[in-house]
Amino acid sequence: MSSVLTLIASKAKAPLPESLVDAVAQAMRAEGLEPGKTDWLAPEEAADIAFTGERGAALAAARSIIGEAPIDAAALPAEGRRKRLLIADMDSTLIDQECIDELAAEAGIGEKVAEITARAMAGEISFEPALRERVSLLKGLPVSVARRLLDTRITLKKGGGTLVATMKAAGAHTVLVSGGFTIFAAEIARRLGIDEFHANRLEESGETFTGSVAEPILGRDAKVSTLQATLARLGLEASGALAVGDGANDAGMVELAGLGVALHGKPALSRIADADIRHGDLSSLLYLQGFRREEFTVPGARA
Repeated sequence: MSSVLTLIASKAKAPLPESLVDAVAQAMRAEGLEPGKTDWLAPEEAADIAFTGERGAALAAARSIIGEAPIDAAALPAEGRRKRLLIADMDSTLIDQECIDELAAEAGIGEKVAEITARAMAGEISFEPALRERVSLLKGLPVSVARRLLDTRITLKKGGGTLVATMKAAGAHTVLVSGGFTIFAAEIARRLGIDEFHANRLEESGETFTGSVAEPILGRDAKVSTLQATLARLGLEASGALAVGDGANDAGMVELAGLGVALHGKPALSRIADADIRHGDLSSLLYLQGFRREEFTVPGARA
């Protein structure tokens, strides 16, 4: 089966040198992988090397040359690269923050909640009971705090606007699916132009949070179900989907999707993802699909 090795540099850290790309091709050739001509998707930023052979061996050859350089590499099938569905986690994926940690900081219990969040995202404890425990600690917090955080602290992950706009321009459907909360997800989806969102609902009484989350909780299994239902509704196979997340509760949808990506992910997710983006931003997911830089749609200030 024909495959492609994609090399992506983090422009903010260092360019992608032609000499390094040539060295990767030579290392692949030494492994009997028959690399083809290099196709530059963006000068000094992203390049494809077509090859035949074992993808794991190609990736290992690339990483032996890359070393500690801020360059990502992924070995993927050459066919069907451009996906018709994008399904993305929100916290620490589409945005830079974990919303529940930000709420907890406002309630004066930030460190306690952040510790539980980190363990849940690493897969050390189950997501659903961890969420209930953290939400219970928010009892009595004014709802207005969430709205203020959206205005002052919550920031979009770099490249997200470009990823969404470019895929939508190419005919893809976009979905935000989060174990976080609708009060944040609705606004993030609006800012990014995402077609639909799914998240958990914090229960309210008057103008304060009750410390409860509406059941059933949207966790790992619900993310998989959302992906399956969306594929069925759109008449797509799983091979036509791109799923991206950062934590253990994203593993199910990342495994199911035709292209599953860990973005600066926890080890539990990075181990099973088709592509592990450690240095680049969300626009890297376009290069993984074979988009050239001149094909990117940059949505103004929201990019």
